[in-house]
Amino acid sequence: MSSPSSPAESAAAVATADGPRDFIRQIVREDLAAGKHVAIHTRFPPEPNGYLHIGHAKAICLSFGIAREFNGWCNLRLDDTNPGKEDPEFVQGIKDDVRWLGYDWHNLRHASDYFDVFYRAALKLIGDGLAYVDDLSAEEMRAYRGTLTEPGRNSPHRGRSIEENLDLFRRMRAGEFADGSRTLRAKIDMAAGNINLRDPALYRIRKVTHQNTGDAWPIYPMYDFAHALSDAMEGITHSLCTLEFEDHRPLYDWCVDKVDLPSHPELWQSVVAAGLEAKPAKPRQIEFSRLNLSYCITSKRKLAQLVNEGFVDGWDDPRMNTLRGLRRRGFTAAGIRLLIERVGVSKQNSVIDYAIFENCVREDLDATAPRRMAVLDPLKLVITNLPEGHAETLVFANHPKDEGFGTREVPFARELWIEREDFAEVPPKGWKRLVPGGEVRLRGVGIVKCDKVLKDADGNVAGLHCTLDPESRAGLPGADRKVKGTIHWVSAAHAVAAEVRLYDRLFNVPAPDAEADGRPWTAHINPDAKRVVQGWIEPAAAQAEPEQRCQFERLGYFVADRVDHRVDAPVFNRVVTLRDTWAAKA
Repeated sequence: MSSPSSPAESAAAVATADGPRDFIRQIVREDLAAGKHVAIHTRFPPEPNGYLHIGHAKAICLSFGIAREFNGWCNLRLDDTNPGKEDPEFVQGIKDDVRWLGYDWHNLRHASDYFDVFYRAALKLIGDGLAYVDDLSAEEMRAYRGTLTEPGRNSPHRGRSIEENLDLFRRMRAGEFADGSRTLRAKIDMAAGNINLRDPALYRIRKVTHQNTGDAWPIYPMYDFAHALSDAMEGITHSLCTLEFEDHRPLYDWCVDKVDLPSHPELWQSVVAAGLEAKPAKPRQIEFSRLNLSYCITSKRKLAQLVNEGFVDGWDDPRMNTLRGLRRRGFTAAGIRLLIERVGVSKQNSVIDYAIFENCVREDLDATAPRRMAVLDPLKLVITNLPEGHAETLVFANHPKDEGFGTREVPFARELWIEREDFAEVPPKGWKRLVPGGEVRLRGVGIVKCDKVLKDADGNVAGLHCTLDPESRAGLPGADRKVKGTIHWVSAAHAVAAEVRLYDRLFNVPAPDAEADGRPWTAHINPDAKRVVQGWIEPAAAQAEPEQRCQFERLGYFVADRVDHRVDAPVFNRVVTLRDTWAAKA
């Protein structure tokens, strides 16, 4: 028996294997082939100040996917450096969403796990003359910072001695100063062409209770500082982020290089004390274009506004493009992964048509969703040549393309519900469904002819009387007789009442937050994004477990609501229609 391959051999083998060939994976392959890394280590670092949305899915699939493809590891790291906006509820939600998408992490970490390391690293930078305590207010710092065309000016406090800076920073740590009264800034270059290098803030005073560390710290590190050092401490080899961080890369590298964890045993001892086992690394930051979908917003602030101002029913409202909302809507993790695969990875920003996303979900559901019958706008159809009380059980395939789904029993009786839109007194051109005196095939039953139209006092169609051609039943000589249309049905005596929520896109314009027409983005909320109807479903549909998906034949794909659905009180959400209904609107 051959011995197991080493991590390096395993990664090298994967590096030459077939797989996606985007530019990031090519970089990874080249790094492995050159022997730069024993194993690939990535991370996904969301801030727990809200729920993840569809834009995060690309970062999740990329970071976790690359780690999986190259037999490496991916950490889930909660970037909890901004207390006051973060919440344990969001932490749990992030973990749930990542797992739902089909991924798990090598280590679960919090940036707050490293607060002691960040503090010691800041003391080291001060001691090396590379950081100073500044008394300028935020407004004054902006004024001193300069513009894209004009250099910044040195703060009057930039020349403080190392001893004074160390004293002030320690007193900041002790909680001696008021919020916002002082910051620790990197001493780089106020004339740098990249504004991010103009003495950026590394620490600020914020006396706010932290969701993970309580009141232990009155000062908190800034994102750029904490993120770079966290990557280095965790041994991250490839730090993948979206294009807006491209201009931050020089600062990222500056923080890693100037702190230089491997060369300072005292600092590294504090890393070990934080529970890390990886050797410190010089991570490589690589940027990619974010996922932008039409008819969507991905601003956390605006998503929170939708929730807080009551435009939706919560973070998991099926109209929201949060991962929780998409999950409750019935979108599948496989459909989302398929979207990310098809969009690909590049450095070119673009907007992807939402219809592509819907089609990815349809493609997945077409193969995985069993079929059921439901009627959402019922019209009574009575088969008059069947006796009163007639009832029988028919056997239907659960999936027309896959016998492995098996069969189910469907009750059939004299009185049926059909969709109101499947009957027209005055049919339009090309009509193939039921008309007075016309014939149509009842799905799985046979051919019926409309003999009589019943109307209410207002002249509205209230019911149909039809006759069934007994020779057209399955297995009989007339079963092959041709008619133009086939419609579905449910037995009125056996059907189960269900609440059916018909969801659609939340916005009715492709770029809702562009505000090109001078109207606020909330003015573009689609009033038809949610309609609730009472439908009738066959008994097998009512037995669905929460989150079980199916196709209601001829109507669309639906899911049993993961919160509200019960067998004795079914609630279904429409995932997507059977075909794109927005193309005609464009």
